[in-house]
Amino acid sequence: MFRAPRGTQDILPSDQKYWQYVTTIAEKIAQLYGFRRIDTPTFEESALFHRGVGSGTDIVEKETYDFTDKGKGQLTLRPEGTASVCRAYIEHGLFNEPKPQKLYYLASLFRYDRPQKGRYRQHHQFGGEVFGDATPLCDAETIGMLIRFYQELGLRDLLLYINSIGCSQCRPPYLSTLKEYYEKKSSNICPDCQRRLGHNPLRLLDCKEKNCADLAQKAPHSTDFLCKACTEHFRAFKEYLSSINITFIENHRLVRGLDYYSRTVFEIVPIDQSGQQSSIGGGGRYDKLVSILEGPDTPAFGFGTGLERIIINLKEQGVEVPEIYRTDIFVAYAGSLSQIMALKISEDLRQQGIITHLGSADRSLKAQMKQADKSKACLAVIVGEDEAQNNQAVVKPLLGKEEQRIVRLSDVITTICEMLEKVKPPTSDNS
Repeated sequence: MFRAPRGTQDILPSDQKYWQYVTTIAEKIAQLYGFRRIDTPTFEESALFHRGVGSGTDIVEKETYDFTDKGKGQLTLRPEGTASVCRAYIEHGLFNEPKPQKLYYLASLFRYDRPQKGRYRQHHQFGGEVFGDATPLCDAETIGMLIRFYQELGLRDLLLYINSIGCSQCRPPYLSTLKEYYEKKSSNICPDCQRRLGHNPLRLLDCKEKNCADLAQKAPHSTDFLCKACTEHFRAFKEYLSSINITFIENHRLVRGLDYYSRTVFEIVPIDQSGQQSSIGGGGRYDKLVSILEGPDTPAFGFGTGLERIIINLKEQGVEVPEIYRTDIFVAYAGSLSQIMALKISEDLRQQGIITHLGSADRSLKAQMKQADKSKACLAVIVGEDEAQNNQAVVKPLLGKEEQRIVRLSDVITTICEMLEKVKPPTSDNS
């Protein structure tokens, strides 16, 4: 029997309400903050990610899906969204438009990683990028937007972790000190961290292995090495967060996993019932990435949040999500003449925008009525053999206290619309 590839999942009809709920609110919040949607290809030239994400990162070294196409081009399924959006920003000259440019996306991403709860080899992300704004106010406003998004979804118990990893001026002395610290303890770190030590020492701070995590707690702090400009940026950023009532925790181990970050980095983490923490979103500033990709010098700030992890937390926190599959009317029938009448009634109702389920011809009228009850329809329209002979239909409420009516076929649509208004429950704005 064929199965979905390891690290992927089928999104079944029963879960579609969560996906529609999350993406609808994502688009609503993005537009509220002045973001415009952008969609980029699922695959890009491999060099884009090697140059942008960083050839020494775990993502590029171990996790990308690379392939050669029939034209001998080297392509990669996108492992993250920012580099692709930067490429589009440069290619289409968006830097010539008024700044800041605020762009958001909803995209599939691909990483060959060990599958676990909330982490898939194909996963989905809501992301946003702001180009052309170097101020800490931009950092705080964008994080505020992401937190507003989570709040609108109904998520609670969220922690915001922040850090500053400096810029191209003040980071090199910090990296030298950090590398020296770990070289003295290299025998106590995991093989992955021994490999990272030579070309990406920042990533040692993020390792989850116990020995490495213990060493990271005592490692030098990047904030102790910030230059004057980075110090002022970080101070103002925290002040802006406080001004909009966003609480935060400074975490000197927070570095993010991609080479392009500078200055502000952040993660947002929900606490589950067992006290465990797993990031659902994060990002930071990347003031040099556009120029690295051969575009004009452009400061930028962005975020990404995984939809799978959001949905896991919605379920675990018991957030009520509106149903998207509903039935207003169930049309049941019996007999060959009634089939034609039932089909016509169903089509006329759909022309009125009324969601209508037509019963199955291979089921008895009794079986169809059981199906009508299970469908949670508001009304049932019944065309039996007697009704068909008399050019009539029975309209039976399945919700509320209205009495059923026998009506002529010419009046059935009008009657249904009147009765539906009385028995149909109110719907949410998100349904």
